[in-house]
Amino acid sequence: MPLTSVSTTVDETTEGRVDVIVRELSETSRAQARGLIDHGCVTINGNPCRSVGTTVKSGDLVAVKFDKNQRYREKKRQWSDRTFQIVFEDPHIVVVNKSAGTLTVPTDRGEPNSLVDRLSIYLSHSKTKKEAFVVHRLERQISGLLVFGKHEPIAELLIEQFKDRRPDRLFHAIVLGQVPEEDGTFDSHLATGRRLNRYETSPGKHTEQAITHYKVLRRLSEHESSLGSDTTLIEATLETSQRNQVRVQFANAGHPVLGDPRYQPNEAKHPRWNRKRIALHASTLGFYHPVSGELVQFESPLPSIMEKFIAGARSQR
Repeated sequence: MPLTSVSTTVDETTEGRVDVIVRELSETSRAQARGLIDHGCVTINGNPCRSVGTTVKSGDLVAVKFDKNQRYREKKRQWSDRTFQIVFEDPHIVVVNKSAGTLTVPTDRGEPNSLVDRLSIYLSHSKTKKEAFVVHRLERQISGLLVFGKHEPIAELLIEQFKDRRPDRLFHAIVLGQVPEEDGTFDSHLATGRRLNRYETSPGKHTEQAITHYKVLRRLSEHESSLGSDTTLIEATLETSQRNQVRVQFANAGHPVLGDPRYQPNEAKHPRWNRKRIALHASTLGFYHPVSGELVQFESPLPSIMEKFIAGARSQR
């Protein structure tokens, strides 16, 4: 059967996305029109149209050649979102790599585009039509691994693991100054003050124990020495999961995390760290799968901005 050929010249009234024009030309559904583009049936000014999101302007010639009896299925597209990347997904859980600058959940001010919102939108477009249920959080300025439940009972099982200190949580951070010890442990109690700031205090009814084990990976200094420019790349393993514990404990030890706007913000400044994010990344997350019981572990590489900072300094060991 011969192919059907249709075309049109775009004018001021039809400027815009090419898939809309293809749909009208071919008299098909939106999905079929996008499928025609995916299968190379559409040209713009004689050149193949590669993307369904292509826009056309007045004077462009859009042509479609297709078989009316064939169904042109739209190709599956990988989900793209600036707030997260999928690391692992199954019918019960989803593990993501959160981007710095993204809230895990909205605050009382109800900010849009939080991670849980964006992830729920992603899941609503999947075959399972699930919703993201929060298990744990990362502060806005921190990047790294988080697990969400696709069902509330699954999330509750994971939350219990965090309460029992069972998950493996490992962070990498660049802190100010050269940490003298090769490794060590912070064991302190945290309380919450004004503006939700956390601080170390004596054990009490309203405090939470925070235990962080750390080791030095590299001591760094600038090629051109300047006061306060030395830094240390550390690895911190969380035995507990208290809010801001790594930031508070290293700041109190005289080594605030670079870029931290809350804990010793003036000391946390560095001439080569001019980003709004904090130099802290949740790089390893391990837990027992809530359905299979299997121990699973996920890793996320250092963000490029941290890698570049390290590469630009001179290693002391």
